[in-house]
Amino acid sequence: MANPSELALSTRVLAIKESPTLAITAKAGKYKAEGRPIIGLAAGEPDFDTPQHIKDAAKAAIDAGFTKYTPVTGIPGLKKAIVNKFKQDNDLDYTTDEVIVGVGGKQTIFNLCLAVLNKGDEVIIPAPYWVSYADITLVAEAQPIIIECGIEQSFKLLPSQLAAAITSKTKLVMLNSPSNPTGSVYTLDELKALGDVLLQHPHVMVATDDMYEHVNLTGDKFHNILNATPALKDRCIVLNGVSKAYSMTGWRIGYAAGPAYIIKAMGILQSQSTSNPTSISQVAAQAALEGPQDCITPMLAAFKERHEYVVKRFNDMPGISCLRAGGAFYAFPDARVAISNLQKTGNIAEATDMAFAEYLLAQFDVAVVPGSAFGAEGYFRISFATSMANLQTALDRIEKALT
Repeated sequence: MANPSELALSTRVLAIKESPTLAITAKAGKYKAEGRPIIGLAAGEPDFDTPQHIKDAAKAAIDAGFTKYTPVTGIPGLKKAIVNKFKQDNDLDYTTDEVIVGVGGKQTIFNLCLAVLNKGDEVIIPAPYWVSYADITLVAEAQPIIIECGIEQSFKLLPSQLAAAITSKTKLVMLNSPSNPTGSVYTLDELKALGDVLLQHPHVMVATDDMYEHVNLTGDKFHNILNATPALKDRCIVLNGVSKAYSMTGWRIGYAAGPAYIIKAMGILQSQSTSNPTSISQVAAQAALEGPQDCITPMLAAFKERHEYVVKRFNDMPGISCLRAGGAFYAFPDARVAISNLQKTGNIAEATDMAFAEYLLAQFDVAVVPGSAFGAEGYFRISFATSMANLQTALDRIEKALT
């Protein structure tokens, strides 16, 4: 007989799971509070403070009494700054009616999916994927179609895979470049090849999640699919935010641009959920977009140095293979051989990345996220948005765990 308390929960919430990244971070935090020397490499946020001019703008807004409700979809100044950013950085033309500001990038993706997806629709999601794409799709009662894109193809969706996956039920394709968790970045030619496939299927929308656009580890010019295939503009949503580039994760400001009717629908949803994003955070985000961009430079320099160190260390470890990233601040090593070896020697009971992650946390005080959380069993993700000292100690521990 069912537990009466379970009958109160919806099938919607029962279909999804807690974010694995947040769950592991919480578990590591619990161990740390108990006095263990945990090094957390799970959370994806820069270890730098928000730049001073951005904080100053927020303080001035508080002192000026800018603490009331704002328009649901964002204050005019911020929306104009977003329009200008798209024009200057991406050569994309939008009006303020085609832009919405949300409570973090996650809410804009959530609102997009609820606005355009119906029960039975399919969403193509290349794996490894950011952990929330599939679960947000399920909340919208649509079906995630996961396409495996392993290390052998540099974690990128191939045009042939996209073409084979599209059906009459396909409503949306999710693209993420630079990628969380892999750091892979699509070239303009690769995006054009995907765009050519999408042009053959006018019923399919595409979302491009560019949150890590400015965390550029190579210096190569950033492109998204609209730069490659402008003809998709009437069915493309561009997603971005200030969290990663300006070290503003806790300020919770994301934004999206796209066809006005979709943006309007997302605004209606937002009006019945959170209403406006925090007034103070919006002022801070405007200052971030309009202010000096050289505040990003020292962060990038540190991320590049850490990236070089991490990739070399991992590739020197037995059973580990790690590709160089083009952007973001993650490494996504292939640990399938190492995991198999640990299972054979009895260090872990099962040859799974979850068992491997538990082993690292329980016995070596290092928190990583198992690849299965991103749809890629046998891998794991670390964030190198932490100090070099932490990385050196953590990787020493991981190497010890493998040997």
